[in-house]
Amino acid sequence: MSDVAAVLVIEDEAPTRALLQVTLKQQGYRCLHAATGAEGLTLALSRAPAVVLLDLGLPDLDGVEVTRRIRERSAVPIIVVSARGQEEHKIAALDGGANDYVTKPFVAGELLARIRVALRNRPDEEEEPTGSITVGNLTVDFDMRIVTVSGVEVSVTPTEYRLLGMLIQAAGRVLTHRQLLRKVWGPAYETQVGSLRVYMKRLRYKIEPEPAQPKYLINEPGVGYRLRVTA
Repeated sequence: MSDVAAVLVIEDEAPTRALLQVTLKQQGYRCLHAATGAEGLTLALSRAPAVVLLDLGLPDLDGVEVTRRIRERSAVPIIVVSARGQEEHKIAALDGGANDYVTKPFVAGELLARIRVALRNRPDEEEEPTGSITVGNLTVDFDMRIVTVSGVEVSVTPTEYRLLGMLIQAAGRVLTHRQLLRKVWGPAYETQVGSLRVYMKRLRYKIEPEPAQPKYLINEPGVGYRLRVTA
């Protein structure tokens, strides 16, 4: 098997797709390409690319939905390359599981630098958990990829799901800020504690009976977080 990194381009505009293919090949990457979200999903999950470059304005599926579906099955770095430059579009893509966002028209050198960063900072690969774990009224079903509280499904983003999944697998133990950031976002984000706090706050509002007095997601000041085992 070739050790040349494969980059999957999911882009419906033929000129942009051709430009990306030429640019990537000139830099020594192996290029896969798809003109629709459905085709891109198939390639992302069957060909295991090293990086995905994803447009948001696809003809069949919105790019944010494509991001969510890829993230349900894979930790591959996703760089959104889109003409949608508004802040709300960037937030939606990043919340959906994208790692980075580049606005069109882009500079080839900058995009290539973003790809190199994504390749350096891919999260550690490990076998996906199976089955389900229940702590108190909280359950994470890893086969169905759903979270329930007292039997009621809770809507969580892919990033929130990964954080909660890590914590419930280590229930009772403290996971450091660095451990959580490295596993969920990658080594380049190990110091982004502020972002981690934002996601933990969101999770508390979704799963805690009283978010201000958390029952499950416990902050260990200066260290990390612990999912408390309840009686």
